Amino acid sequence: MARGMIARFMQLLQSLARVIVCGVLVLVLGACAAGPTAGLQSYQSPDGRFAFLYPTGWTQVQVSNGPRVVFHDLIHSDETVSLMVNKVNEDNELSELGSAVAVGERLRREVIATAGSGRTAELVEAQEREVNGHTFYDLEYVVHLEDRDRHELATVVVDRGRLYTLATSVNEDRWTKVSDLCGRVVRSLNLLI
Repeated sequence: MARGMIARFMQLLQSLARVIVCGVLVLVLGACAAGPTAGLQSYQSPDGRFAFLYPTGWTQVQVSNGPRVVFHDLIHSDETVSLMVNKVNEDNELSELGSAVAVGERLRREVIATAGSGRTAELVEAQEREVNGHTFYDLEYVVHLEDRDRHELATVVVDRGRLYTLATSVNEDRWTKVSDLCGRVVRSLNLLI
């Protein structure tokens, strides 16, 4: 009888150990899922110059005479991530193009809300950050269209005669749901060579 109780006690300990191990795994995997890349996939340019993250499940679309790379949500197809690459003087640094506010205002006037486009835009915030020896300007806009308002985040950086602009754009009514995700996307731009 004592052996039967010992055997049951050992089974109980093994079951308890399994429950504890499963609990630890759930906590560890949950922490991984909440990390900075949760819900995001990686894109790297074919030439190996840059990489960035975009939302999982979004699809890449080809655009002629526009951004180099565009992804959009399959459900909310007007939610986008785009990367534009423009040539600048090989010797220019981002700061030579102006402050974060000056560059943000220029982007607003010349790209986001050009004259005659039917759009107006407000630069809400402009910040500067340094990553691996590169200066980035992080910009936030509210864009007013005839039928709705949109929210846009962008980051710009200059490297080797190229101005990179990574931007996200979503309808204002979804902004509170996806603002964190959009912020992680624009801050993920990484220059590789």
